[in-house]
Amino acid sequence: MTERSLIFPTQEYRDRVARLQAGMGAQGLAALLLTTPDDIFYTTGFLTRFWESPTRPWFVVVPLTGDPVAAIPSIGAELMGRTWLHDIRTWDAPDPRDDGISLLVETLAESVPPHGRIGLPMGPETYLRMPQAGFEALRARLAPRRFVDATACIRHVREVKSDAEITKIREVCTIAGHAFDRVPDFAAKGRLLAETFRDLQIAALAEGADWVSYVAGGAGLDGYGDVISPAGPQVLKRGDVLMLDMGAVKDGYFCDFDRNFVIGVASDTARRAHSALWRATEETLDALRPGLRASDVHKMLCDSLQKHGAVPSGGRLGHGLGIALTEWPSFTPLDDTVLRAGMVLTLEPGCITRDGRIMVHEENIVLRADGAEMLSPRAPEDLPEIGT
Repeated sequence: MTERSLIFPTQEYRDRVARLQAGMGAQGLAALLLTTPDDIFYTTGFLTRFWESPTRPWFVVVPLTGDPVAAIPSIGAELMGRTWLHDIRTWDAPDPRDDGISLLVETLAESVPPHGRIGLPMGPETYLRMPQAGFEALRARLAPRRFVDATACIRHVREVKSDAEITKIREVCTIAGHAFDRVPDFAAKGRLLAETFRDLQIAALAEGADWVSYVAGGAGLDGYGDVISPAGPQVLKRGDVLMLDMGAVKDGYFCDFDRNFVIGVASDTARRAHSALWRATEETLDALRPGLRASDVHKMLCDSLQKHGAVPSGGRLGHGLGIALTEWPSFTPLDDTVLRAGMVLTLEPGCITRDGRIMVHEENIVLRADGAEMLSPRAPEDLPEIGT
């Protein structure tokens, strides 16, 4: 009999849980407690925008052996019932007297002996999605069981994507690429930057994205001031470099890449910067191999930018990508994560064009045993000009 499942066949989730359980065994964990949208989606396929409501906590327990158990508000029972999980326990939430804590205590106590260890993500790029008071009550009622940091266990599994995940990310990258192809149709001198942002989101949805969680960018002569700003009432002017950075979602998986354009004719400064960014990306794509460290990639990008006459900007120059817009690792001088085949990554070199102005270029790739494979459509080598 075929098991029910969402997004992927059941075996995809069983394989993920098996890898997590192997890591749990190595760390001496009797169970994992998952509370965040990403970790719960990763292990179950439970995909909903209802996470935007902070009212209710949600829990999934991964025991050392056997299938995960969901302890969730009753409002989610029907949707969780469409996933591969069979053991779904609910309470009527929100309940200010006991919002799932007693149910979670019972669930964890079944899998964890009195002096056992419960893994919980506690490290960088993790958070606890439940009230702190609720967690303190949980910890007290489960004592002498202990909660310990399970970030490394979860990170090691999630960093390497399956072929099924890579296919999803490639699909959303293609969708975003088609949306970026439409930019010359709606970005023009005299239009508001806010209108351009909205039109890009509309284009992504029209091309097949489920939603667009992230759009940022900027515009200005010879570059822009930062890469995280929302759009304001700024009017696009002739000579402006327009950068649009988008994180669209399809079936729970993100793309994250940007594109640069010029309204009218590009300045020599903008052309040189774009060329240096494109070439630094190209040279790093050619050199990427498993076994390099994240810090090595940062150095490669910086060295290449300098070789082509550009001054690298600060911050990280890329990161992991998947069910979150940004995942581990980070391409910084301080991140010594060893790159492995199957990692989906962004390359995001940036350079200073003049005082108060930068330009950034970003692509999405998967690292294979023999090097990098593009997932985003490669940006043009020459800086595109709109309305010339």
